[in-house]
Amino acid sequence: MSPLVSFIIAYYNLPPQMLKECIESIRALSLTDTERQIIVVDDGSESSPLEAISHLMNHIIYLRQPNGGLSAARNTGLQLATGEYIQFVDADDTLITTPYNHCLDMVRQQHPDVVMFDFTCDNHQTAADYNSTDDPMTGADYLSHNNLQATACCYLFRQFILGNLRFTPGIFHEDEEFTPQLLLRAERILSTDAQAYYYRQRPASITTAADVRTTLRRLNDCHLVICKLSRTADILPITERQALQRRVAQLTMDYIYNIIIHTRSRHYLDRKLAILRREGLFPLPDRDYTLKYRWFRRLSNSSIGLSMLLRVLPRISKER
Repeated sequence: MSPLVSFIIAYYNLPPQMLKECIESIRALSLTDTERQIIVVDDGSESSPLEAISHLMNHIIYLRQPNGGLSAARNTGLQLATGEYIQFVDADDTLITTPYNHCLDMVRQQHPDVVMFDFTCDNHQTAADYNSTDDPMTGADYLSHNNLQATACCYLFRQFILGNLRFTPGIFHEDEEFTPQLLLRAERILSTDAQAYYYRQRPASITTAADVRTTLRRLNDCHLVICKLSRTADILPITERQALQRRVAQLTMDYIYNIIIHTRSRHYLDRKLAILRREGLFPLPDRDYTLKYRWFRRLSNSSIGLSMLLRVLPRISKER
């Protein structure tokens, strides 16, 4: 029999103790050995973690490959996965037992295509009461009415909806490209506010690197993802197209926000807005956004509003 869940862990140059804690958090869940498959893809680390996890080798599949980045490691894990459902876990993070078991109960009882859950930066959670949806939504409905938390580690999904979709190697924001396309393939999405994933904040992680070259590459890759999703939306049926276009508009606002925060340059901002305008992505369309996106759209669509954002947003970001 196939396992219920395949857990795919991408590992690269981390303290082996973190990988050990990650694996043990999976083994603590309400799954038997036959119900879980734990796949560790070592993406060419400088030193092997095998000594630290030697006592766990009978419970995992360990594969080492030349360094290709997070996307390549996850894609390798997908090739090896045989579970009905897939869960991505970064090797420096852990799953939190009680809330994640709640997500597994949703899977067992309602058999959705996707279960969306929340994350926390505090791994000492004790709450056991969660707000969860009872009526499944399609992927298009979910994207049309929610601000998407795109990280690929904060949902559990049925493998068969994946099809030929894979992560694009070599880019930042790979989750922003992957997640909305995956959700549009789902007919039954359930969500819960259970904080089932512990995200460990580390200064040296790939998501917090702050040098200028990395920042500019992140911005360029974000623009690349926006353009790819926009082209994908153009060929979808109308309901899915409108849902993905809403997500594209939100990502474009996030892109403009990050340009302001990280460059503080009106010249650079105007140059990038001119490119977005030529691509038909700016001015931002008037859609059913949440309040923060509605206000940002109004301000960013005028020169005076942009000047105000350039003055205010870096200060707010610095205070945080």
